[in-house]
Amino acid sequence: MGGGHAQSVQMDSTKSGFVGSQVELRCQFVNSNPPVKISQVTWQKFLNGTKQNVAIANPTMGVSVLPPFKDRVAFKHPAVRHRTPSLEDTTITFSNLRLSDEAAYICEYTTFPAGNRENMVNLTVFAQPATRLTLTTPIIVARPQKRRMTVATCVSANGKPPSVITWDTRLKGEATFQETRNANGTVTVRSNYMLVPSRETHKQKLTCTVTYRKERITESVVLNVQYEPEVVIEGFDGNWYLNRQDVQLTCKADANPPVTVYQWKL
Repeated sequence: MGGGHAQSVQMDSTKSGFVGSQVELRCQFVNSNPPVKISQVTWQKFLNGTKQNVAIANPTMGVSVLPPFKDRVAFKHPAVRHRTPSLEDTTITFSNLRLSDEAAYICEYTTFPAGNRENMVNLTVFAQPATRLTLTTPIIVARPQKRRMTVATCVSANGKPPSVITWDTRLKGEATFQETRNANGTVTVRSNYMLVPSRETHKQKLTCTVTYRKERITESVVLNVQYEPEVVIEGFDGNWYLNRQDVQLTCKADANPPVTVYQWKL
C-alpha cells in the first residue's frame, strides 16, 4: 500500500497593511491521500481571548460574510462561490483596513472523518502619520532679557507605530519631545525647538526630520527674528586735524526691520 500524508492548513504567520489599504490573508488546505471531505471553512477573528466569526464557506449553504466585515471581506477565488465549490483555497481579501482590524485570524477547516484543522495569521495594521512643522509665531522678537522661547513645533500626528523626530540646524537650541497615545491606538509625537532669539539667529534654517519606519520626511523653516539696531560710525581714522579735507563719517545700523531714518546730533 502507498503511504498517505496528513491534512494541513497553510497560512502566512504574519501580514500587515496600512489603514484604508487592502491585504490578502492566505489559507490553503493540503488534503490527505486518500482525501477527506471538507464540510465547512470558517474564518474567525481572535482578539483578547475571544473569537468572532468573519466569513464562512459551506458546500451546501454557500458563502456568508458577517457584519461588520460584510462590505470589506471577500473570498479571493470565485471557485469558492460555485454551486459545487472548491474549498482547497479559501484565501480572503480584506479591504479598507481599519485599526480595529488588527488581531489574529484563524482559518478552520471542518473535515470528515478527520475532524478540524486550523492555522492562524497575525494581522498588523499601520497608520501613516500626518507631519507638519510650524513657526510658533511668524515674527520672533529678540528681547534684551535674553529669554529662551519656543520658536518652532514639529508634529507627527496619529501614527502607528510612532515616528521619531530629530532636528538639524546650526542653531544652539534645545528640543523637547512628547508622545500622546490616542484612544484609537495611534500615537502623536510633538517636539518643540527652543532658543534665545538674537540677531545671529535671524535667517537661520531649522529642519525637522520625521522618521516613520523606513521613510524619512523633512520640512524646513527660516527664522525671521526682529532685533534692535546695532549702530556703527565709520570714517574716523584717529588722525583728523584742522583744515584736513575730504573727510566724512558714515552711520551704519544693522537691524530687523531695517532702519529707515537716521539723525545726526552734536
